[in-house]
Amino acid sequence: MYQGGGNGAVARGLSAVEVGPISGRSGWLVRNALRDQLGQGGHDTAPRYRLDVRLDEQLEGLGLLTDDTIGRERLTMRARYQLIDNQTGTILLDRTAGSDAGIDVVSSEYATIAAEKTAMENLAVEVANQIVTRVALSMREAQ
Repeated sequence: MYQGGGNGAVARGLSAVEVGPISGRSGWLVRNALRDQLGQGGHDTAPRYRLDVRLDEQLEGLGLLTDDTIGRERLTMRARYQLIDNQTGTILLDRTAGSDAGIDVVSSEYATIAAEKTAMENLAVEVANQIVTRVALSMREAQ
């Protein structure tokens, strides 16, 4: 898949993908992770492809303790994404990616919030990895 290294067809194709804006803080995290992984630098050329991503995230309480407080949470992030050819407007890829993380709810509210934030950052990177891998595979198959 990475034949030719940074000058290979797949690497050039990935760097020609523009990531559209994604709403929310988690959208900002996913977009930055995507841009990092796609190898987008300061390219002067117009991007050949556009990646549109819609996120859905959910935080739910799971385990109840004896005093009826939540002891564990699950943070879920799902992304529906489309890779669009800017020249023709054709949708080349229409898929979903997702992951989830478990969070212990502790007596310190600060620690719980920090754990939720870290989990969100990790999920953003994981979802971006899944998206970039699928986009790279579709570009390789198209060759």
